[in-house]
Amino acid sequence: MRAAGRTARTEVWGRLAAADPGLLRFTAGLRTVASIGLTLAVLTVLRVDVPHLVAGAITAMVATFAIREKQRRRQAVTLALGLPVALASVSLGALLDQRVVLGDLFFVALIFCAVYGRRFGDRGTALGLIGFQIYFVSLFVHATVAALPGLYLAITVAFGCAAVARFLLVRQSPTGILDRLRRAFRARFAQLVSAQAELLDAGPDELDKAVEEVRVRTARLHETALLIQGRLADGTSDEQVARLVQRRIADAEIAAERLGLLLLTARSARRADTLTLHLPGAPLPSAAREPVRDESMERLRLDLEALRVLVLRPAGPESGTALAQLRNRLLGYREEDELPPGSPAVQDVFRGIGETARAVLGLRIAMDGPQDESDDTPATSRSREELDAEDAAIEGAEESEPEPEEATGLRRPTTRAAVQVAVGSALAIVGGEFLSAQRWYWAVLTCWIVFINTASTGEILVKGYRRLLGTVLGVVAGIVLAGLVGHHTWTAFALVLLFVFAMFYSAPLSYTLMSFFVTAMLGLLYTLLNTYSLDVLVLRVEETALGAVCGVIAAAVVLPVHTGRRTDELLAATLDRLADVTRAATDQLGGAPPVDLVEKARKLDQALADLRAATEPLTHPIAPLRSRRDTARYVVALLETCAYHARSLAATAELLPTHPAIAADPRLRGAGRRIVHNIEAIAAHVADRRPAPAIETGSSIAAMLAPGTLRAPRYGRVTDRVLRHLQRLDEAVVGLARPLKVPVGQRTP
Repeated sequence: MRAAGRTARTEVWGRLAAADPGLLRFTAGLRTVASIGLTLAVLTVLRVDVPHLVAGAITAMVATFAIREKQRRRQAVTLALGLPVALASVSLGALLDQRVVLGDLFFVALIFCAVYGRRFGDRGTALGLIGFQIYFVSLFVHATVAALPGLYLAITVAFGCAAVARFLLVRQSPTGILDRLRRAFRARFAQLVSAQAELLDAGPDELDKAVEEVRVRTARLHETALLIQGRLADGTSDEQVARLVQRRIADAEIAAERLGLLLLTARSARRADTLTLHLPGAPLPSAAREPVRDESMERLRLDLEALRVLVLRPAGPESGTALAQLRNRLLGYREEDELPPGSPAVQDVFRGIGETARAVLGLRIAMDGPQDESDDTPATSRSREELDAEDAAIEGAEESEPEPEEATGLRRPTTRAAVQVAVGSALAIVGGEFLSAQRWYWAVLTCWIVFINTASTGEILVKGYRRLLGTVLGVVAGIVLAGLVGHHTWTAFALVLLFVFAMFYSAPLSYTLMSFFVTAMLGLLYTLLNTYSLDVLVLRVEETALGAVCGVIAAAVVLPVHTGRRTDELLAATLDRLADVTRAATDQLGGAPPVDLVEKARKLDQALADLRAATEPLTHPIAPLRSRRDTARYVVALLETCAYHARSLAATAELLPTHPAIAADPRLRGAGRRIVHNIEAIAAHVADRRPAPAIETGSSIAAMLAPGTLRAPRYGRVTDRVLRHLQRLDEAVVGLARPLKVPVGQRTP
């Protein structure tokens, strides 16, 4: 029974960790709810009235979510500085309550300063956010000079409770976050292996759905890898350990994605293209067959389940010898003489399982420390020796890259955004006053929010649309809840806490859903303040629409950054990163001195993630230009394919010179020159650099490296894999030229 209970708890934990990597959303929601709940409890003991309860609750929420720094000491300093900022903001709000014009001018100035403060990092962003939101609180509760002592008390209590919730009740350290992210990576890794096993068994009618599931889970694994990358510096005290974990995470991610492609190839009449896993709706390889039920495929199914267990089960004395036997069997597939009989495509899958098992072994050693070696087979011992040699080759020094030239004046993003928000807020104030002299500030709040974490007119338009949709749905919920709750104060506050948790938990997933919970919560707060009516909620929709329109107008007219310009800049940056990784990897494979390829590959991944986010306005269903939407999706998918092959080349190059089965081949450096030239040509065309060279084409990479041109490599299979990655990368780069309208030339090698 105890074992069954442990298994159930492990399964639940695995699902939760995979759904919310690092429990970042769960912790954010729980901390905010704890902060608000504690504030309400303390203020209730102090017998304050409902308006001050509302002010304290909103302040506690702001004081909690505004702090984004990762180190606890810096969080404490920012929270301490936020209290005087909040007190000054509410004081000015009360003093200017009856001075309409002066108050509006100050509000616009405050908004400008709050947005401009982003240039000073997380602390500047937090203090600006606190100043703006607390001024908004003073407007929401109609603060007056006479009410200031009570508001001072509520705000001070809220900041104190926010500190208690952050540092005592819901503690979160960088080390703990990184540890949970590691477990989330394992959970998502296991889910991807399960999806790959389902792909093996899917019939023709289910194949599209199975491939889509593999595609989604591959993307989620990549997302978790990027989250770990962003937390390594703060979560580990040893730089060597951080680089080792980064390397092993990259190895596991590449091995898992490659295994999915090998499985799809085994189900098809020809080799699967990487684009199948990167482009939604991409056609599957021709002649997909019914699932085969022969002996080799049955063994393959069992081994995929064994791989999933190997990923999930913790190593240690409790695991016994069964886990070691599974590991040894799977690692044995790295040896040619231990491969089960089967077609070449099926044997490739067994090899892929062996390589994935090796990546899992490396991940265990990096994350959990040395493992028990008493049950090792010769194949497992060889894998350990390879990993140890790679670990010893990791150097502490990192390459320093020149800092990019920082823009100045109105070209600086923070300054431009501050001017845009100030202009948009001024328009929202004027328009909002026409709609309502009492609640015009809702338009200003929407205008402010649509500018947060956006960088182009298209992003602001999509965000404004989502906020308006969520607000409309929230108004409907608010009408229902207000009728049910009535004047039951504590029932209303309990629902407020529930909606606050849901708001923070859903924020990274759906901005529309977050806006829904915000609006439903505000309907309850209006009920508590005895200002609820259907007219008030309808007015909120009107003010929200007005604020979104004002934000879009300001973004389109004042120092505009058009979506096309933004995506072109990020596309050129991504191509530059791709060229860096490809050049360094092919040089190292050709015998050049080693460099930190994993770090270069991660910078490429981050640049690609930024580009993917920036193209969302172009690929959104409401985008009017369908051909442009399809082109954007195709370009991003091709770049994801390029990034996969570049990462794989980098991972293989990093094995030199420690891996006993890989030798440098000088021909590879020459083969990479054409690919790098083509990437740079596309980047120059996108960035409008002059002169922009044409794309070069010619013989395939495999033909350029035909046996006999130079001495043959020592081990053909690894070199064949390198050649496949180079060939696919070459084809994908040339494929980018057509949608981006880059001229294509011809060269005969």
